[in-house]
Amino acid sequence: MKEADFPMNTTAAATTSRIIKKPFEDSVPLLSDPEALRARAERDGHLFFKQLLPHEPILALRAEILAVIERYGWLAPGKDPLLGLIDVEAINRIPADQVLGANYGITIEAYNDIQKLESFHRLPHHPILIAALQTLFDGEVFVHPRHITRTITPHKALVPTPPHQDFPHIQGTSKTWTCWFPLGDCPREMGGLSVLKGSNHNGYIPVTAAKGAGGLAVRMCPTDVEWMETDYQAGDVLLFNSFTVHKALSSRLKDRIRLSVDVRYQPLSEPIEEGSLSPHGAVEGRYHDHESIAEEDSDRRFGKIFGWEEIYKDWKSDDLKYYWRKRSPQQLTPWDDAYRQPGRRIC
Repeated sequence: MKEADFPMNTTAAATTSRIIKKPFEDSVPLLSDPEALRARAERDGHLFFKQLLPHEPILALRAEILAVIERYGWLAPGKDPLLGLIDVEAINRIPADQVLGANYGITIEAYNDIQKLESFHRLPHHPILIAALQTLFDGEVFVHPRHITRTITPHKALVPTPPHQDFPHIQGTSKTWTCWFPLGDCPREMGGLSVLKGSNHNGYIPVTAAKGAGGLAVRMCPTDVEWMETDYQAGDVLLFNSFTVHKALSSRLKDRIRLSVDVRYQPLSEPIEEGSLSPHGAVEGRYHDHESIAEEDSDRRFGKIFGWEEIYKDWKSDDLKYYWRKRSPQQLTPWDDAYRQPGRRIC
């Protein structure tokens, strides 16, 4: 892809005062009507499922992640760890440039310890999630092994994730869908996810540099006004296409951590960008959401390359280890950094 392929007349992000906020429509009733489910997915670019997942595996993973956070001394002392209350002074002792280039609010050592949790990699394969994606794709589902946990703490260096598309970060097929769900209740004031309804119809949108996870924001137009959001509860699941624009709401709760999971799924028959088969944070020359960081700076800030062997070392089961080597998309596509270069958009 070349820069000239981008639409070429909007040179700055547009602003508008006509923002419309609406609640999600529950798509659970459409799971028994595949054609209606796919029609809504195509129309809106997202699907929200109220209480789709059982609470037990979600809260169990929450407890394991909070145990990691507690081990590093960042939970408020004397409080129930499951509340996720943060020792604000302790978390802010972490230097800003070590709170991950992708804006996650903890150190790389702690993040890698979460990546090592077997339950973190098992939950994306839950039969309920696979069944919903099979209905959406009308075919076999491939689960990307590169899973992401969002550990949004009250660290002073963090900013909310800006409006963006996932496609520049994952590439491969445009039929990839992200599954986002909170590990515990996540009301609006905690900073949940909001999606721009129907924005998938715009295809790839040119980007500009921005603070926040991924380091990029899409260039907005005055017509980009219909944002969907909700007070999420444990068990709620949000799916959205890789071209759907989404953002994080600002957290107004400055004493706790927001935990959530990002998982990517695609039809098995579609191509995949080869980096999606690596652990999150372990692609050569790139770190977390493909932030561009010089190798020597990456070593200083984040340590050496982190691979599957380290992740699998203490797992009790082998069934999910390297599962994609047995069954994965047959076509690998190369990484195209042009999608991450600033461009102009016609509004």
